[in-house]
Amino acid sequence: MSRVLQEKVAVITGGTSGIGLAIAHRFAEEGARVFVTGRDGDRLAAAVGEIGPAATGVRADVASLADLDALYARVREDAGHIDVLVANAGIVADARLGDHAEADVDLTLAVNVKGPLFTVQKALPLLSENASVLVIGSSNSLRPNEQLEIYSASKAALTNLVHNWSRQSRDRRFRVNVLSPGPTRTPALLRAAGQDADRFAEAVVPLGRLAEPAEIAEAALFLASDASSFVTGAELFADGGYTRA
Repeated sequence: MSRVLQEKVAVITGGTSGIGLAIAHRFAEEGARVFVTGRDGDRLAAAVGEIGPAATGVRADVASLADLDALYARVREDAGHIDVLVANAGIVADARLGDHAEADVDLTLAVNVKGPLFTVQKALPLLSENASVLVIGSSNSLRPNEQLEIYSASKAALTNLVHNWSRQSRDRRFRVNVLSPGPTRTPALLRAAGQDADRFAEAVVPLGRLAEPAEIAEAALFLASDASSFVTGAELFADGGYTRA
């Protein structure tokens, strides 16, 4: 049986845990060769071992342009092109108005806005015709959390960037979309909120629960595959209805 990403080359930033790792797993299951990045070498090695022989790990911080150059040099050498690019790497280092620290604001914007911008821009020479570019946003772009002001603003900025990039689809010959998850059972969320995360989801998510990373990966697979061949400039909310509640 043919797999939907058979012989495709995918690059997934921030692929060592949570949503990024789930996407890498799902893409590999569907036949893709996946390049995954992470900042921590041990976690990266563990993720590659978990995904299996279809995965190649490249240690990289998306806020570092030198690291992105090294990433794409490796992809060029090993694969020659990119069919699917997932700009997933992100960070939460935030507070509410009155408590912001300059270093945390700079870090959040560097990883969450500058990072995806240059992740996409530096990939342009490697993108195959009709490549799918997928930027991971957040339901916070429409329903911001007062404790996550800068994070929410950074995800809203990504939506605006993708809107602009999609207008270049004719010239660039790639599709670009935003996938915006709602509250999802990731290690980062559970570290921050613990059991409060489940109680929060039960109270405010219409489906009454957190998403599982594998569910977000299924939405990513749709946007990466030819099933979404006429979709560009869209924002898909896989949020259990959270932004509409």
